[in-house]
Amino acid sequence: MPEFDTLTFAQSGPITSIVLNRPDAANGMNDTLTRELAVAAALCDTEATKVVTLTGAGRFFSAGGDLKSMAAAPSPSAFVKGIADDLHRALSTFARMDAVLITAINGVAAGAGFSVAVTGDLVLAAESAKFTMAYTKAGLSPDGSSSYYLPRLIGIRRTQQLMLTNRTLSSAEALDWGLVTEVLPDADLATRTDALAEEMARTSRTSNATVKRLLLGTYRNGIEEQMELEGRYIADCARSADGQEGIAAFVGKRAPDFGGAE
Repeated sequence: MPEFDTLTFAQSGPITSIVLNRPDAANGMNDTLTRELAVAAALCDTEATKVVTLTGAGRFFSAGGDLKSMAAAPSPSAFVKGIADDLHRALSTFARMDAVLITAINGVAAGAGFSVAVTGDLVLAAESAKFTMAYTKAGLSPDGSSSYYLPRLIGIRRTQQLMLTNRTLSSAEALDWGLVTEVLPDADLATRTDALAEEMARTSRTSNATVKRLLLGTYRNGIEEQMELEGRYIADCARSADGQEGIAAFVGKRAPDFGGAE
């Protein structure tokens, strides 16, 4: 297991926990953090992992790109491209891995922090959390997959408003807009995140992975192609150990045992 300087990484059975850990820098994303996040994501992409939780240390989820480190770089353009490439490698792995990603937004999520926050398959937010794009304030443009996810989650008009005006959303507004799954009192966020992770760890990894694959393709495919994939994937699930257990449990009128949290 590699040692990380800018995040903590812990595995407990089928659950992996990642914490962005630069609290003195508002968990800003420099070259080290994004490189380590890509490594951490790759470590989660295994058959043993069913759930990954991602949150921030301290008062911020993440304030986004570390502008101080960008300003100090000999070539800011090359430096920013390297950060974006590593971040995108991490997010691509999270999106395509079989495990469910739960993001727990413990505070401000700005810029790339906002982008990462909404990539979760399930997104929990503390009541005090706030969401803002902030890119254009610094003369920059969005990264971290936000131009992919936001139009799909909230539509093009609201995306334009967030990206062009840098409107800040409260957690309640983010819930109303469909950016987050649940809003919790600040004191309850960690407990709810752990409980949801354990709940998801008892579900079918095969089914969850298939849901993720289907949803990634749904805006690209026509209805016939999407239904063909549905037919093939559900047949694959029925052949799997999880599918056989789920069917047997339903017929036997008992809870299925998909493994997971003890």
